[in-house]
Amino acid sequence: MNIYGIEHVQLAMPPGGESEAVGFYEAVLGFSAVPKPAHLAVRGGCWFESGEVKIHLGVTEDFVAATKAHPALLVASLPDLLSALDDHGIAVTVDQPLEGFDRCYAHDPFGNRLEFMQRISS
Repeated sequence: MNIYGIEHVQLAMPPGGESEAVGFYEAVLGFSAVPKPAHLAVRGGCWFESGEVKIHLGVTEDFVAATKAHPALLVASLPDLLSALDDHGIAVTVDQPLEGFDRCYAHDPFGNRLEFMQRISS
């Protein structure tokens, strides 16, 4: 078996949070909302894409935010991302660099933790 990538990441959201999800993932982070297949759309939730990166948000009735588990998203410019998050009043935690990366954390409107990483040259 050779696992070579991730097709998408799914995060949870509470019922009725679709407009908040679009406001964050599309308006703040620059993802594009994409239609869910009809048989899945009846469940609610949203799908977003940016290039090869896909994030699906699925509705969970007894929703609890993922405050530790998280996707780590690569960004071209961490300063640009920090500026966009600041412009929208979104709190950011800058963390110590990992080898080869600067990084920070923020939370989506539902409290799910997201890590953002920029490669740094050596």
